[in-house]
Formats: sequence, C-alpha cells, structure tokens
Amino acid sequence: MSRIWAGIDSGKGHHHGLLLDAEGKTLLSRLVANDEPELVDLVGDVLGLADGRPVTRAIDMTGGEPALLLALLLNHGQEVLYIPGRLVNRASDGYRGEGKTDARDAYVIADQARMRRDLRPIRPGDEAAIDLKLLTGRRADLVEDRTRVVNRLRGTLLSMFPALERALDVTNIGPLRLLPATRRQPQSVGSASLG
Repeated sequence: MSRIWAGIDSGKGHHHGLLLDAEGKTLLSRLVANDEPELVDLVGDVLGLADGRPVTRAIDMTGGEPALLLALLLNHGQEVLYIPGRLVNRASDGYRGEGKTDARDAYVIADQARMRRDLRPIRPGDEAAIDLKLLTGRRADLVEDRTRVVNRLRGTLLSMFPALERALDVTNIGPLRLLPATRRQPQSVGSASLG
C-alpha cells in the first residue's frame, strides 16, 4: 500500500497544507486558518483522500505557530516529521518556479519528506510535545473562562435589559467595549454637573 505525504508550511495566522501521492502528484493544496475547527477539517480531508493509506506529515517548525496543529496531530496518533526550515530553504532552490509562496514551501516540505529518510519524527514524549500539551491545556482553560464570563454577562443583561441582550453579540469585542463605557458615562456627566 503506497504512502501519502503531507507538507505543512506554518504561519502565524494560517498554515498551508499540501498532500502528495507516492509519485509526487499533488492531491490537495489548501490554506487554512490557524484555528481548531479548520485544522480538524484539514486533517479529516487528508485522511479521506488517503483512503486507508498511511499518511506521513512533515512540518518545518516544532514550536510557536504550529503548536495547536501539532497537538491535534499528535493527540490523534498521527506521524509527523520535522524538517528544519533552513533545509527547506536550501532544497527549494532545486525546484522549478520562482518566488517564495506558502504553497511552494508546503510542496517542498512534502516532497523532501517523501524522498528523504533522515528526518526525525516528533514524538509525544518529546520536550516540544510536552510544551504543546501545556499550551493547548492553557488555551482550553482560557476558552472555558471566556465562555463562563460571556454567559454571566448575558445572564446579567437578560435580567436587567432583555432587549439589549438580544441586540448585542457579546462574543465580539465591540459590544464588550461599549458596555463598560455606558456604565461610566453617567458618572462622568454627573460629576461634571456637580463641579
């Protein structure tokens, strides 16, 4: 059974994923936001295209921007190889085409992983993987805290001013900035009239 090779060019806001078959033919090339639902969709699409064939992923970074993606892959038992960024830069000189694009870098990463046998896998017990688990655990805590605060704010608004609760989307930053400003406004007006 032939293997499928996925290259991931990491970025702060987005990652570019590219999937190659054993002959080097591109099966998928997609830019995805560095956001859990989109990353999960990409992982699912890759597994769907693999159709039971083993998938080896390669990535050019082990910390920072791809932390969420790596945690998702490692937690689901996916094989991920590390290919240093400088190796990608040097190897890209041997590929046709000019200019540096995320899609081209993802192709170089996938193709180098397909051809090389000296790349080191990222293991769940590695120091980087431990850091990733800590970071994703912290992120989960922050998401739960934010959800709790938003739900309490909605409950308070609903009890005091139901129409305002229906009108405001308190999951966005604008209404959250508006609410404290409206609370402070009458105080500053009242203190100005006293002086």
